Amino acid sequence: MNQLVIDAMSRPAVERGFRLQWEPAQNAHVLLYPEGMIKLNSSAGEILKRCDGATTLADITADLERAFATSNLSQDVIRFVIMAVEKKWLKIHS
Repeated sequence: MNQLVIDAMSRPAVERGFRLQWEPAQNAHVLLYPEGMIKLNSSAGEILKRCDGATTLADITADLERAFATSNLSQDVIRFVIMAVEKKWLKIHS
């Protein structure tokens, strides 16, 4: 079985069947799917809205670090993306 490697050059995208959107009633980003909705915390929403299948995790991380004037987010972003892939929210483009 081929192990999926997720690293700085991975390009995540929201999986088919899911739609990310801002939900004013929830005051949060949500991930919609046919059976329901997942309310995301602000960090998850910020990461997922940058997952377009073209942008690398390195660029997503750099953008987050610029937007929030912080550094050293790489491991947190990769950990979240691994979890989101395991939950089938994201897929990785090669």
